[in-house]
Amino acid sequence: MNFDIFEYTSKGGRDYNEDSLGSYYDENGGVFVVADGLGGHNRGEDASATAVETITSGWNTLAENLSEQISEKVEQANANILMLQKQNNAVMKTTVAVLAVSNYKAVWANSGDSRVYFIHKNELHSYTKDHSVAFKKYLAGEITRDMIATDEDQSRLLRSLGGADRYQPDICECDTPIEQGDAFMLCSDGAWEYLKDEEILIDFLKAENAEKWAELLLLRIMERLNGNNDNLSVLTVIVE
Repeated sequence: MNFDIFEYTSKGGRDYNEDSLGSYYDENGGVFVVADGLGGHNRGEDASATAVETITSGWNTLAENLSEQISEKVEQANANILMLQKQNNAVMKTTVAVLAVSNYKAVWANSGDSRVYFIHKNELHSYTKDHSVAFKKYLAGEITRDMIATDEDQSRLLRSLGGADRYQPDICECDTPIEQGDAFMLCSDGAWEYLKDEEILIDFLKAENAEKWAELLLLRIMERLNGNNDNLSVLTVIVE
């Protein structure tokens, strides 16, 4: 399989960047990861970098069970972060969003509020569900989906890596074979909170490649920033 990918990360209006992103892919498939170190904890950048490195390192693109491999990798990433906490006497936590593609099958997973969006046949086919109080309020009908980004409880997470429990990801196996032209966007909340679902699709339809798609999205985001925005990361993937 061939992939056209583009990665972008920025510290935004913060003093330093606690987001990390990365990928590993070859002719058989690939894995793509975005992680957002939690700003309310020490050394969030170390937690996010550990998650990305653990998940992408030694990834087996020929593995038949992508869900099982993701689950094992996230489990190991959490264990590595807990080890770092012990070594440094500091609490380090991170969200994570993972996409795995192999043999024209796709599986994605998330813990926290970093997201994966999937575009199939030029339509926004599906997306991950945040583990946050704000998303729970949306599911309960208390707020609209567009209101999640500005809700007072948006940053109150119900899951993240870096704990003995409540870190396990939700794993979704795509219900349709992956085709040429299908696309994915992985991002931290510092990016999606400035974007509407329809805008993600519109910019994909206007773009000729993964870089241009990300560029169009980032132009929207930059126009809406107030100077005190969070770190933001975007990883776009188009199946060639």
